[in-house]
Amino acid sequence: MEFDLSDDQQALRDAAAELMDGQCPPARVREVHETDRGWDPELWGRMVDQGWSVVTVPEAAGGLGLSFVEAAVLLEQVGAHVAPVPLLGTLVAVEAVRRDAAAGFRRDVIEEAAPVCVAWSAGTATLRGEPDGSGWTLTGRSDPVPFAPVADLAVVVAPDPDGAAVFLVDLGDLARPPRVGAMDLSRPLGVLDLDRVPAVRVGGVDLAELLTDLGAAGSSLELLGASATALAMAVEYAKDRVQFGRPIGSFQAVKHRCSDMLVDVEGMRSSAYWAAWCVAVEDLERSVAASTAKTWAADASKRVMASALQVHGGIGFTWEHDLHLFLKRAQLDQLRFGDAVWHRARLGRLLRAKVEAGTSVL
Repeated sequence: MEFDLSDDQQALRDAAAELMDGQCPPARVREVHETDRGWDPELWGRMVDQGWSVVTVPEAAGGLGLSFVEAAVLLEQVGAHVAPVPLLGTLVAVEAVRRDAAAGFRRDVIEEAAPVCVAWSAGTATLRGEPDGSGWTLTGRSDPVPFAPVADLAVVVAPDPDGAAVFLVDLGDLARPPRVGAMDLSRPLGVLDLDRVPAVRVGGVDLAELLTDLGAAGSSLELLGASATALAMAVEYAKDRVQFGRPIGSFQAVKHRCSDMLVDVEGMRSSAYWAAWCVAVEDLERSVAASTAKTWAADASKRVMASALQVHGGIGFTWEHDLHLFLKRAQLDQLRFGDAVWHRARLGRLLRAKVEAGTSVL
């Protein structure tokens, strides 16, 4: 059985890395952070021109007709460059809009690749959908949502009288929420505060579960990319930094720390791409794979970022060094679409159901 990326997928990875290396160096991320926009529409435009936003859309519908594994390759590069673009939210929105029962509802947003945000909460938000005549409204307050201050469309996963559901909310006529916090320099955060705002319900529990799996797998892939870059930065610094007349990378303690980082990164790679494959083929183990990936990625990325800081010493904590860009990005992605604790509990529920049904958990 072949577990490596295919030749075409490797070519896609190399082309994506080349684009991001040229258009999204850390200096560009810092420059974007200083603007009022908080994201990079020029970079996003180039990505859209290459079909990144519709990579999973069938060719007959104007997309590239590829699978979520190819999307995973792109998401890893977004994480590796802390790119200030809404790729993951757009991929989630595409899946929601494709199931839109009210034909034509804000499909122009997807087709034109306008900014999209996804409001998903592990339980702290108060958003709730309520029937309103022949339609639906949303009321409540979300957690901080990446790209909410600049989005034209929101995908909201929230409870309704029948359980979890997925809603689309047109933000075009609403006041944009102000940016909150400065933890993640590469994505503007905002809180959706809605009061009986009209929404379109596009799916129930099944779609909510799919978007949860897609988001968990996608955020795991972004964590993989950021962690791999942090590891590479630490290794290069260990080669260059000299103490007591020797590169610090020659010291056993530093070697062991870098080795542990590599083990964590490769574990993240295996679990994240397994989840991506399960999402792509709609495997029965999709939810197990997605929660496994997010559990591992959230925990492992914390260890990788902490070790990278230790290898760099005091300079790693400074604003002038680029490492903090990846640390802050990872801190948000560790929480996005559920943290490790939430996904462990979800795994427990999923595996318990298997045991009670008399089926294997492996």
